[in-house]
Amino acid sequence: MTQLTEKEIDRLREMIEIDDIKHTKLLYSHLMDTTRFDDLAEIFTEDAICEFGPYGTWEGRETICKNYHQVEEGAPPFAAMHGTCDHLVELTGPETATGRSYLYEPSTQKDAGETPFIYLGVYDEEYRKVDGKWLVSRCTLHFLWPERHTSGDFPGNFPKAL
Repeated sequence: MTQLTEKEIDRLREMIEIDDIKHTKLLYSHLMDTTRFDDLAEIFTEDAICEFGPYGTWEGRETICKNYHQVEEGAPPFAAMHGTCDHLVELTGPETATGRSYLYEPSTQKDAGETPFIYLGVYDEEYRKVDGKWLVSRCTLHFLWPERHTSGDFPGNFPKAL
């Protein structure tokens, strides 16, 4: 069996970090859809910022938790399916990273003849490793449909070209 090169070992380490970040993002969707907002808040850093277009900018883990409870009050688990996909992640340092993923959010409570989509959008996120765990430090949701709410220089230059 051929020994791995130093470069291959470094790449494997990078892939492990990226997989851990992707796990955090998958957890975000699952906790959102199951209305476990207290647990959801725990995947954010204490000083996290969420920019959610028409829902405003939320600063700090405590505010993020409170606002998720308010926005989703009364919604049963899986009232909508928070589908995120095509998650690109780039490590920007040993304990920092950026990511971009698509949002497809259909409602599970619409009649068959109605459009099921609530939102289509793009998430831009920053991650920070805290005590060995990857957490979201900034989350910007660019809403693309049914109304367009984008911020900054969206779509910007993410991801980097090869």
